Amino acid sequence: MAIDHETREPLMLAYMNEESLKMTIEKGEAVYYSRSRQEIWHKGATSGHTQKIHEIRTDCDQDALILYVTQQGAGACHTGRRSCFYRAVSFPQNNPVDLDFVDDDKTFDPDTVYGQR
Repeated sequence: MAIDHETREPLMLAYMNEESLKMTIEKGEAVYYSRSRQEIWHKGATSGHTQKIHEIRTDCDQDALILYVTQQGAGACHTGRRSCFYRAVSFPQNNPVDLDFVDDDKTFDPDTVYGQR
């Protein structure tokens, strides 16, 4: 989990393997492992929206990490938002589950940054 170093806002959740963790520590910037593409990806290599590491914490089982980062560039989310966590589950709840957009402002145009998909 990448969390903003100053505001403690959750920015994104991604996976790491041993290699990406070693690279993160060496570079001082977040490097993740894409399970769908089965490859290492340096966050921001395409967009320029890198994550500078301030602190890495691990849980008691040492199988989960929190990265406290400074998000460099316009945002962490590939949808063009500052955070991937821009929706919240409404309470009380209906069926199907209702989601509220709590931060729907885009901070950049993903088509411009990543090209149209």
